[in-house]
Amino acid sequence: MFRWLGFLAPGLPQVVRGKATEGVGAFFLWVSLLALAATRFDRLSATFSGGFDHLLATGTLVMALAGVWWWSFSASRKSFEARGGSGGEGLGPRGWRVFRQNRLAMLGLGIVIAFYLAMLLTPLLAPFEPEARSAYEAGGDMASRYQAPSSVHVMGTDQYSQDVFTRILYGARISLTIGLLAVGISVTLGTLLGAVAGYLGGWVDSVIMRGVDMVMAIPRLVILIAIVAVFRANIFVVIAALAFTQWPFTTRMVRGEILALKEREFAEAARALGFSRRRILFRHLLPNALGPLIVVATLGVGNAIVLEAGLSFLGLGVQAGTPSWGSMVAAGGDHLMTAWWIATFPGLAIALVVLAFNLVGDGLRDALDPRQGTEARR
Repeated sequence: MFRWLGFLAPGLPQVVRGKATEGVGAFFLWVSLLALAATRFDRLSATFSGGFDHLLATGTLVMALAGVWWWSFSASRKSFEARGGSGGEGLGPRGWRVFRQNRLAMLGLGIVIAFYLAMLLTPLLAPFEPEARSAYEAGGDMASRYQAPSSVHVMGTDQYSQDVFTRILYGARISLTIGLLAVGISVTLGTLLGAVAGYLGGWVDSVIMRGVDMVMAIPRLVILIAIVAVFRANIFVVIAALAFTQWPFTTRMVRGEILALKEREFAEAARALGFSRRRILFRHLLPNALGPLIVVATLGVGNAIVLEAGLSFLGLGVQAGTPSWGSMVAAGGDHLMTAWWIATFPGLAIALVVLAFNLVGDGLRDALDPRQGTEARR
């Protein structure tokens, strides 16, 4: 009967069955999304006239509400069926069970989800427009500059009378998107090159690895600055620069995994059966190398966010005027003694999201380690 409580309050069935962390988290998220929908009903009603951003935010809100509700009900139903038929043995892969037992990893996952939800829901969450500085430009309200955190501006205002909290939300869309896309491109490219180099060997391996050595021989920040300086700085150039400088690390890791895996018994059996090299590589070897690859990708997102913030701090990031955490830190660097909030809050956002990704990466590393699974079963 408890599983039907998911219809009324998502997360409550999990709390009743002893999974308090998951249940409270789901319930808090559900209530927060409902409160957002109630307080921003005027913006929701203008979804179709507000452009793609408002449409995306509304769609994210609806999907998040439906997703939390469905997860709570379906998870409680599966738990109920498992308890009835298997004496309480929990369902799910071993890796997820180990990851879920890591409180710091779950905390990091919650922070990452919260940041990406806030990024998608920015048009509904932001109290002001990101470039709202008409009062300063008109010269009619000079007192609105450098306002300390208050009930109106929870994180204060900057030298242009712009709300810092609003710009942090819009800046998250730049920083988090750049980090995710840059890592996605670099992991894809590095995985393909590393797999081919490790499996084929010979001159192919030599050519690819010499290219890796050449890129890694030059300090990464120097390459990034050179690429962004040669081409006109924009979000696409920054993503391409970060991806170009990150793929060698993935290539080296995947190559090492493939070199070890191709000598295992299952790979020899596949070759004895006459399978093609492409089938052996993509259907037998690469799936067994996904564990370390996932960890590298998770940790790489945080690294890419820090590098993008560094480029923006140096004035080589996205276009001037576009909200970015790095550019906000740079803009507030000269006012730390008089208006500390301008640089402090964006800096805390960078530190928090990078820490969250690192916690998730550490949790995934422990969950995907076979030795960790042996200890867990003991």
